[in-house]
Order: sequence, then C-alpha cells, then structure tokens
Amino acid sequence: TTCIRTMASQSAKQAAPKLRYLSAWFCPYAHRATIALEHHADLVSYEWVEALGWEQRNDKNNVTGTGKEWWYHWKADELTRSNPSGLVPTLIPLDEEGKPNEEKSVYESLITIDYIDALANAEEQQRLVPSDPYLATKCRYWADKVNRECCSPYYGVLVRTDEEERMENFNKLVSGLKAFSREIEKNGDGKTFLGGDRLSNTDISLMPWAFRYYIFEHYRGEEYAIPYDEPELHAYKEWFDNVFSLESVKRTLPDKDRYLEHIGKYADSSARSKVANAVRRGVSAHEIEDDKDTY
Repeated sequence: TTCIRTMASQSAKQAAPKLRYLSAWFCPYAHRATIALEHHADLVSYEWVEALGWEQRNDKNNVTGTGKEWWYHWKADELTRSNPSGLVPTLIPLDEEGKPNEEKSVYESLITIDYIDALANAEEQQRLVPSDPYLATKCRYWADKVNRECCSPYYGVLVRTDEEERMENFNKLVSGLKAFSREIEKNGDGKTFLGGDRLSNTDISLMPWAFRYYIFEHYRGEEYAIPYDEPELHAYKEWFDNVFSLESVKRTLPDKDRYLEHIGKYADSSARSKVANAVRRGVSAHEIEDDKDTY
C-alpha cells in the first residue's frame, strides 16, 4: 500500500498542472493567488509574469484632485487579452507543450484560490476549500465577508481625503476584524480559521491586507494603528502571528519598505487604478465597475 501511494504521488507530481501566473508584486489581490500557489507548490507549478505596473504621467486635467502628477497602470498585452477587466491575478493554463491557453484563463482573486485548490487535489488537511459541504460553504461565506469588511475599507482609509470618511472606513475595518476574531475563537486554538495549522480560503482572503495594515500609522497617524491589545482582537492577533510564521506564507511577503513607498500613491490620492477610482467616486473597492472606473 505504501509503495502504491508513493508511486501515485510521484505520478501526480510529474503530471502537476502548469500555469502562467499574471501578477504584480505589490497587489494584495494577486497576493491571494500567490499564497495559494505556494501552499500547493508541490502539486501545481507556475511561472510568474509581472504583468501590471505603473507609469508616471502629468495630471494635466487634475483628475485626481491633488494637483500632482498621477500614476497610470501599464498592462502586459496577454493580460488585456486573457482578462476582460485587465486585472491581476489572472491564471492561464499551459498545455503539455507549455503553450498558454488564454481562452481558459481564470481571474478574480477569491475564485483563483478555489481554482488552484481544485487543481492541486490535495489530501484533506492541505485543502484550502474543505470537502465537507458545510465547512466549504462556511469558508466561502467568511472569505467574502472579510473581503468586504476588512479589505475594501483599507482603500477608504488611504484614498478618501476627508478625515471623517477615513476614520469611518478604519472603524468599519476594525469592526470586521473583531467579527473575524470572534469567529476563529469558536474553532478552539484560533491559529487558523479552521483551527490548527490548516489554511483555508478564508485565511487567504484576509492575509494580504492583514500584512499591509502597518502602513496606516505611517500615512495616517497613531490613531489608525490596529488595536491589537483590545480583548476582542486577541484571537485575531494569535491568528496573525501564526499564519505569518508559516514558511509557505513567509516566502510570498513583499518587502515592507518597498511596499510602503509604493502605496504612497494611494495615500496621497494620486493613484489612478480601478480600485482607487472606485473609492474616489464613493463606492467600496469590491464594487468596481469597468465602464465607470477605467483609466
């Protein structure tokens, strides 16, 4: 039996699905897919393509309202071909000859987590989406909930120029973290959403932003520091310390100083991206619309 399992494992590894991963080092949405890919690194192989970046151009019409130069995205041609919104992450499967099949591209960050997990077809403890229907439904519900309540307000704190609106977004974010904290307390040890060291799509939904909250104090002041000492966030802090100690996660983390400099484009409201444009016009980051927020 052991021999058969080993051979099956070797066969699965040799036939590991291969992906062309259109990404951007700075993007927390893409970071979700990166964490999932590294979690399943033994079962899914990928080649990283830096497909989204920034160019500096003059803001001749003062579109951003800052009177400064604004920053404009450049996009790789294959990204605009394979994703109608031109956003990262975008995953393109490769055939046996290594040729990308852009007609089967997969995008939207939460969907890419589930897609990568399905491709990996890992043993239960390594699955990001549990095979149990109830747990799978619960994880998907909470992945969407933290996306709306703990991730989208991040951009409201940065992009909105009114101080009251910034603080309103920050308080909404902290309230979302407290709800998440209460939920993981129910799971026993609180190390991950499902307990123990098992990662799920819910954990990965939040992790890229949780890692980036440090920038608030730098750009918005001490009153915007996450209040880790509050009892309602003790479980969240334990979760935070655990998930970012995992080796598969640590190797995905961007350099903090480099990211701090990058996000300054959002902090002074000069960034022009679909997310920034959506927040600038008064909706949440997860409510972007291609026809209204293009640039």
